[in-house]
Amino acid sequence: MGMYQSIREIWKQPKKNLGDLWKQRLIEWRRQESVTKVDYPTRLDRARNLGYKAKKGYVVVRVKLLRGGRKRVRFHGGRKPRKMRRQKVVKKSYQWVAEERANKKYPNCEVLNSYFVAKDGRYYWYEIILLDREIVKTYPGMSWLENSRGRVYKGLTSAGRKSRGLRGKGFGYEKIRPSLNSNKGLGK
Repeated sequence: MGMYQSIREIWKQPKKNLGDLWKQRLIEWRRQESVTKVDYPTRLDRARNLGYKAKKGYVVVRVKLLRGGRKRVRFHGGRKPRKMRRQKVVKKSYQWVAEERANKKYPNCEVLNSYFVAKDGRYYWYEIILLDREIVKTYPGMSWLENSRGRVYKGLTSAGRKSRGLRGKGFGYEKIRPSLNSNKGLGK
């Protein structure tokens, strides 16, 4: 079994395979800030799959998010229509929100991709791969970065495309492209 394959097997059941190390990591991560720069990826196999390279200009950031349903502010007084409710239906995944927060903290970088790292009863953790525009655009095959600005806010990352319903093609996806708004919200 190769190195990346064995890393993948460990990450299928991290609590069981990593034991005390896993508990220590989560305790340490809970104390850290919500957006923390990391020296190297926690899941090397996943990061490499998503385009990470150990080169200058590639930055990995761990983002901590609160778990749980998202609710609106509590109503105060007055008669409410029947359909008005406090539960907020957000069309963004937690991963997409994590990517946006990472990009907000590092505005000179562009989000390449992200992956899930851990969760407990209170938090989700995602690691975001960021690219420093000025350095990485000089690498071969990365010239697209020169014209790219705010990919994550336009929903062009993998998590954003998934939330927008753009993973499929063909039958059943006619009203999704180019966007739900352009098709008057009929899709999905």
